[in-house]
Amino acid sequence: MEELQILQLEKLFEEILNINLVNIIISGFRGTDGAAKIKIRPVLLKNTLKFQAASYVETKVLHENLEDKELKEKLKVWMAGDYKQMQVHTQSEEITVLVSKKGKVTIKRRPAAHPGGGNAATAGMQSSGNAAAADAACDPFAMIASHNRQKRYILPEGTPVDFLVDLGVMTPEGKVVRSRYDKFRQINRFLEFIEDILPQLPKDRQVHIIDFGCGKSYLTFAMYYYLKQLQGYDIAITGLDLKKDVILKCNALARRYGYEHLEFLHGDIADYEGTDSVDMVVTLHACDTATDYALCKAVRWNSRVILSVPCCQHELNRQIKCEAMSAVLQYGLLKERIAALFTDGMRAELLNAAGYKTQILEFIDMEHTPKNILIRAVRERSVEKVRLTRKYEQCRELIGTAPLLEKLLSGLE
Repeated sequence: MEELQILQLEKLFEEILNINLVNIIISGFRGTDGAAKIKIRPVLLKNTLKFQAASYVETKVLHENLEDKELKEKLKVWMAGDYKQMQVHTQSEEITVLVSKKGKVTIKRRPAAHPGGGNAATAGMQSSGNAAAADAACDPFAMIASHNRQKRYILPEGTPVDFLVDLGVMTPEGKVVRSRYDKFRQINRFLEFIEDILPQLPKDRQVHIIDFGCGKSYLTFAMYYYLKQLQGYDIAITGLDLKKDVILKCNALARRYGYEHLEFLHGDIADYEGTDSVDMVVTLHACDTATDYALCKAVRWNSRVILSVPCCQHELNRQIKCEAMSAVLQYGLLKERIAALFTDGMRAELLNAAGYKTQILEFIDMEHTPKNILIRAVRERSVEKVRLTRKYEQCRELIGTAPLLEKLLSGLE
């Protein structure tokens, strides 16, 4: 693409990347390995204007939030060779950008079909006489904020929940404390995972749940409130943690709320032998091999559901050896991340071998924490002996490791 064409694009990007943008759709990918389509919209994150790019790669949608300078650079790369077309919708215009194989840029502009709203839906709100919607349509910041609030939360804003107030996430009026909004989103995201597995939990008897490494127990209380208060399950939840002061505080809160059959115990995951039957095992951010002991106990108890967010996967990082990947493994940071991914992938495959249907899911955005992988396993069949799959054995041989979970599961024969 000639410099004059690039300058033409840069001028357009400078013009459109502001609060008046409604969305951008980039399509017509020229290659074979990349996103078929990219959708971009403005978002307000902590009252700062950013742009969320959603890349559609096969069956996946990958999101990233970008500053305007970052997005301008990406747009320049995308439109200078990767994509044929860009459709831009602003509050006042609809702009089509076409790029030929030879790099010729054609820009077509016309007034927006519904000025001020950018789409028919907003125009419909204005004509309906809804004053709030009309105000949002006239004020771009209000419109973006309104769009961001459209997310349906299981525990909604504006409705005070006792444990969220005491734990500092909500005010007594039910308003989410700004500095704790990430925690509020995390709690709701976790409850969405539980909502998905409700058909696996019995309603004709008490459901027993264990939360290994419960910590301050934001999510433990959320589980109890959601399942008992909102869904009507008869449940008993046990939280286990090594911090005595945290356990004392959580037990005091449970008594204050009148949460029957919610108890917190001091102890180590590896040594816990308090039951022989559990319906669901939760382990969030249990450090290193503590996750493996929790997963093994869940399998031994024939638990119907396992929800695990692993943390600090040091075991394979110490063991991993692969000559074919030595160019990458020589860098400590990359080795640590690769070892963590192998650890969780191999854990998931071992759970498959133990009779579970296992998924690897994104827990919360990378923006908030790098520990964002959740292993969700639902029992499909009973297994008398865990037989390693060929896929697992090949992976283990490739990186020269002997994962603890494999050894623990082999001892269940």
